[in-house]
This record gives sequence, C-alpha cells and structure tokens, in this order.
Amino acid sequence: MEAPAPSDVTRLLLAWRGGDRAALDRLVPLVYAELRRQAHRQMRRERPGHTLQTTALVNETYLRLVDSKRVRWQNRAHFFAVCAQLMRRILIDHARARRSLKRGGDAVHVALDDTPVGSSPPHADLLALDEALTRLAAMDMRKSRVVELRYFAGLSVEETAEALDLSPDTVMRDWKMAKLWLLRELKREAVAGSG
Repeated sequence: MEAPAPSDVTRLLLAWRGGDRAALDRLVPLVYAELRRQAHRQMRRERPGHTLQTTALVNETYLRLVDSKRVRWQNRAHFFAVCAQLMRRILIDHARARRSLKRGGDAVHVALDDTPVGSSPPHADLLALDEALTRLAAMDMRKSRVVELRYFAGLSVEETAEALDLSPDTVMRDWKMAKLWLLRELKREAVAGSG
C-alpha cells in the first residue's frame, strides 16, 4: 500500500479537530501502518515474552486517541508525536504494573541510541529512563521532546524538526546533548542503586 500524502493526514486531522467524527474513521487506515511500525519499534526493545503485543499497543493507542478531545491537531508529524507519547505512557503503565506485582523483578530494558537491532546497545530500565526524561523535561522541555520523538516515536531528524518547528541542525544538537545527559543520569542511578 502506498504511503498517504502528509497533506491527506493533515486534512483529516483538522477535520477531526473540527468535530468531524467520521474523519477519524477515514484517518485510521491511512496511519495504521506507521502506527504499527512505531509500536513494533517500541516492542522490539522490550523483554522477550512481553505480555503486550504490537497490535495490542496500537489498539490501546487508538482507544486513547479517541478519548483525546483536548489535542489541537496541527499536522501529520504532530499526530505521530502524540501517538509516541501515548505508546510511551502505555508501556510505562504496563511496566509499573508489572514491577508492582514482582517488586522490581524482570525490569524492562530499553536501548538509548539508534543502534540497529542485533547489536549490543547500552540498556536502561524503562522506568528509570522515564524518570530521567521527566527530570530532563523540567530542565529543558525541548530536548525532552526531541528524545521522545526520536527515541519513542522513531521519527527521523527531519520529521522531528517539522513536529517541533525547529531546524534539523537544532534537532541533532539537542538529540546528542540529551542522549549524553540521559546516559549520565542513568549511569548515576545505576551506581546509586547498586550501592
């Protein structure tokens, strides 16, 4: 299936924002493949045997989207950025529920870089990453949003730049600085937690 034009997605988002409930029904088939790609990217970072599957993550994201009446949709990039946030929240909620059941056992690990699948990237506990990202947001919201879009949504530098109305150079600079800061924070937490 050919990818929809960004203008088609934007047009439907604006119609949905304007109250056209049928626009959402027309939008979902256009964005479903990209949502599955995002969900698959998220799920391949999870532990083997994770109880949440890619399709379930997409479905839960869709259900939360339907309930999000406060979002002022801007364009396609903004839509996928919001979906990335929703997927992140779903996985964090799932990890917290699992952790509370196991009291810290079987922590969810994620890689904090663009390393291809099959290599040995550094890993961090998903909940620790979420906490560090929240601290980063308190200091620098833009860098936090760049991480969210690049890492959780899997958006390219150009798509992230479009979603945040920044230049690609600014996105790359923020991405590099944020990764360094987060890796330092996660390492500090790991050392504090093991001591």
